[in-house]
Amino acid sequence: MTADDHSEGDALTGAPDDASAAERAVWSELGRVRDPEILRPITELGMVREVRVDEAGNADVSILLTIAGCPAARRIEADTQAAAAAASGVAAATVHVGVMTPAERRAFTDRVRGPGGTRPVQFGPDSLTRVIAVTSGKGGVGKSSLTAGLAVALAEQGLAVGLIDADVFGFSIPGILGLSRDGRVEQPTRVDDMILPPVAHGVKVISIGMFLGDADPRTTAVSWRGPMLHRTIEQFLRDVWFGDLDVLLLDLPPGTGDIAISVGQLLPHAEVLVVTTPQEAAADVAVRSALVARQTGQRVIGVVENMAGLVQPDGSVIDVFGSGGGALVAERLSDDEHGEVPLLGSVPLSPAFRAGGDAGDPAVLSDPKDPAAAAVISVARAIASRGRGLAGRSLGLSVG
Repeated sequence: MTADDHSEGDALTGAPDDASAAERAVWSELGRVRDPEILRPITELGMVREVRVDEAGNADVSILLTIAGCPAARRIEADTQAAAAAASGVAAATVHVGVMTPAERRAFTDRVRGPGGTRPVQFGPDSLTRVIAVTSGKGGVGKSSLTAGLAVALAEQGLAVGLIDADVFGFSIPGILGLSRDGRVEQPTRVDDMILPPVAHGVKVISIGMFLGDADPRTTAVSWRGPMLHRTIEQFLRDVWFGDLDVLLLDLPPGTGDIAISVGQLLPHAEVLVVTTPQEAAADVAVRSALVARQTGQRVIGVVENMAGLVQPDGSVIDVFGSGGGALVAERLSDDEHGEVPLLGSVPLSPAFRAGGDAGDPAVLSDPKDPAAAAVISVARAIASRGRGLAGRSLGLSVG
């Protein structure tokens, strides 16, 4: 039976009122199939058009994709096939794949965004999503690798995580997370004016590198002035539908330029994580990036010292870039007005951690016992344990 045969149907499974027991079982199993980009059941999103099971137990399932050439098509079809075949009373299952009509796509966006397909500010002051901007004073400190590792580690802890690669000129997040291979970057799905970000290792990711068409990101440069940069970050925050997130990380470019200022204007309530290396020169510049963030009202929640020594086979450590830079930045940013800014962790140099990023297979997953990976996981746990700051935010509660 089709989902539209009866207006009410089964509120839990989506099955029509007059569906057979076997058809209800199929609908129930399909409720376990999630769209890999939106991470919600396909039954809830209106992607199941029809389920029929004959007396011999042969199931025919018709599903609808948002657009032709949907990058998640094969996975959705395979998951649907497996779910239908696993239903009680089903001997064999066949899946038919179609594409939504414009009206069905509008209904889809209404289900995702809310009635009317409006585009609310996803991470405004009243949002319960923690927004954490990862910043550094200078380039080459491993900020992007650290941000990607933190995102994956937080997702592994069961949190819903999004990641915006805001380093427009030096975007590298797609490659680190395995979304860029052989000169091609996985592109987001567009459903009318809604952009659905790809998911890598449980993290929803968006980057300017995904909007270069067929251009090879290894040989393509982005060269934009300030207004264009501001509009790009604004579009990422407005048009890219991340859904309900626990944490949104932003990988900012080094320094205190246009993008850092735009993020401060668009997300003044964001928290800031400062990345530095142990050397004093890097620490000095890292402090400046944190001070600019404070000028826009953002709160510095901690410092991470990266490249903090190279662990040798015998357990000894060579301080390639010196030592103490992270503690120095934390000390300089701590004062009576802003309170103590903690050093959340020191991440050592690690060939395995570097190799994992180059291969698109983060070491926090592939080699969690690696010293650098273990340090990043520890920082992620420290961040998660702090919880959200709810002061001044509307919780949507009323007193009767």
